[in-house]
Amino acid sequence: MNGHTNGHTNGAKLVNGASSSYGDGQAVNEIRKFVIDICRQNGGGHGGSAIGMAPLAVALWRHTMRYNPSNPNWFDRDRFVLSNGHAAMLLYAMLHITGYKDMTHDEIKMYADAKAVDKATGKWKSTICHGHPEREVPGVEVTTGPLGQGIANAVGLAIVSKHYAATFNKEDHQLIASRIYCTTGDGCIQEGVALEAMAIAGRLGLSNLTLCYDNNDDTNSKVRAMGWHVIDVFDGDTSVENITAALEAAKLEKDRPTFINIRTTIGYGTSTAGTFKSHHGTYSDDDAAKHLASGVTSTYQLSENALKYFKFTVDEGRRLEDDWNLKLEKYSTAYPKEAKLFKERMGGKLDFDCILTSLTVPSELQPTRQWNGTVFNELISKIPNLMAGGADLWNSNQMGDQSTRIFDRLHPEGRVIRYGIREHAMASISNGLAAYSPGGILPITATFFMFYLYAAPGVRMGALSNLQVIHVATHDSIGEGQNGQTHQPVELDSLYRAMPTLLYIRPADAEEVLGAWMTALAAKEAPSIISLARDPAVTDIPNTSRLQVQRGGYVVLEKENATVTLVSCGSELQFAYLAAERLNSDGIPTRVVSMPCIKLFESQSQEYQDTVLSESPHIISVEAYVASMWARFCTASVAMDSFGYSGLGRENFARFGIDDDGIVRKVKKHVEESNGKKRRHWTLLK
Repeated sequence: MNGHTNGHTNGAKLVNGASSSYGDGQAVNEIRKFVIDICRQNGGGHGGSAIGMAPLAVALWRHTMRYNPSNPNWFDRDRFVLSNGHAAMLLYAMLHITGYKDMTHDEIKMYADAKAVDKATGKWKSTICHGHPEREVPGVEVTTGPLGQGIANAVGLAIVSKHYAATFNKEDHQLIASRIYCTTGDGCIQEGVALEAMAIAGRLGLSNLTLCYDNNDDTNSKVRAMGWHVIDVFDGDTSVENITAALEAAKLEKDRPTFINIRTTIGYGTSTAGTFKSHHGTYSDDDAAKHLASGVTSTYQLSENALKYFKFTVDEGRRLEDDWNLKLEKYSTAYPKEAKLFKERMGGKLDFDCILTSLTVPSELQPTRQWNGTVFNELISKIPNLMAGGADLWNSNQMGDQSTRIFDRLHPEGRVIRYGIREHAMASISNGLAAYSPGGILPITATFFMFYLYAAPGVRMGALSNLQVIHVATHDSIGEGQNGQTHQPVELDSLYRAMPTLLYIRPADAEEVLGAWMTALAAKEAPSIISLARDPAVTDIPNTSRLQVQRGGYVVLEKENATVTLVSCGSELQFAYLAAERLNSDGIPTRVVSMPCIKLFESQSQEYQDTVLSESPHIISVEAYVASMWARFCTASVAMDSFGYSGLGRENFARFGIDDDGIVRKVKKHVEESNGKKRRHWTLLK
């Protein structure tokens, strides 16, 4: 740990009370036995990679990384990311052996247990030893599982560490020293998102990032071409010493991230070594017996020597954090202004209310993406926590000239990242930015809504991990127009509205854009998508409210004894409002509800929901998307049942009958055919 090499041999050396014959080789052996025990308990569990990586684990946790098992959230700790998340049991074994108090024997015994029922109570047990690592577990930095995500997360973590060091370190006070270590197997680096992220890391010169490749063959030339420093370790199955030496060499690299190519054998030392059977298979009694340590007689047992050997990490971790706290005290005395800002960032403080409540919406009609650009520029100029980036379409998102804020190898203090045309990596790296320290960095991404389909796996992992990331999506409707149906996301809202945790917010005008930002910035444990229109507004919508957006839905046009309630959002709310005025004039009493966020509306009290939707016989949604989510509380929908069309924006709404003319025609027909009765089943209006 921290470069210490005590016991850094396979031979005899007295270390922290362990036997003079105990060293790295014996520790590797016991970790492999521990992993085999975990695999055997429930007939499998991805043990092969974990067994092969045991020497790397000892090199990292015993000789290299700075961390404190007594305080897993120590701010300046090194971060470890297991991108090959199927090797989770190795991470759990190391958290247990290095003294993380939550990772007990009892927890580990529930790994991959499909029958974890408490016999006394009959209730299902819960465990922190998930099939793949999840970030709510102390010692687990990010949730991994889908291949390649962890590499992208690690790039995000490294960007934040670089940014903090550039922002707060002084020549005489080096406050931030955290490094990022990530492991990967063959699968991760075949995924596009990993290669996208690695290319970004190379271009940005993230010298604080070390990627350890558990190589079961040769990718060095490709990685060098992406701007990485490459180190080979050819005896990764057995040599903790050579792996540790490579990790130390990585610390000396000042301009590039480091890729350590470690040759290992999957399931090393077992009867299935080197074969596919070792990936997700179990192991024999003989396999377990080969790795028995002296004095160990049962499963899950570690020798006293092993426990003493790794006890060092607990004591050293406390010392490292105590030293860092002293550094922070001295820094606070020497640089009180910077220290105040740093402590606010550590605490995740975000001051945005005064900015958003004081902004006055423009008097002229604007597309929501245009006003959003103005709002974003106000926020990023006044909130130092924000770090934004775009995937090629920054200008189309109208996010403004941020040339003075660019993050690159020469300006790591910058807060705007040029991701290139890499939507998947952008979203996944942003999860890493958010995970470094909650609220310390609030990531913002930007591209067309259609291209968040490319980013969806990363957005989903952020939602699953409860990470606050704000995704700014533009060109969100058929009104986008002449780019055609390839760019018109008629079905994509259904994915994001259905996604647990994530807030999909579709503001209708400038006032609601402010409300969308207020809502997204306040959502500390959820990502958000702010969905915006390129198409110009055609009319003012009365009674919209930035403060009401947080309730998900609210009334903008009331009418007593209404026959129809039109529920809409985004570009289509203006057409719903115009249609309602005409329907009221034609003797069909019609209300209008703005519903920028279905999820937030459904989280309100039933009384509030009933008040907003009223007792109208016909509750009809109006949106130029496939209406999969609206059927939960609407009786009918004016919606899409096809892809869009390459035509002028306003004409597209008319083509599909989702302008005010089309809405009036469809609603009148529906009301007449119903004979005053409320339909029992949802229907799409034609």
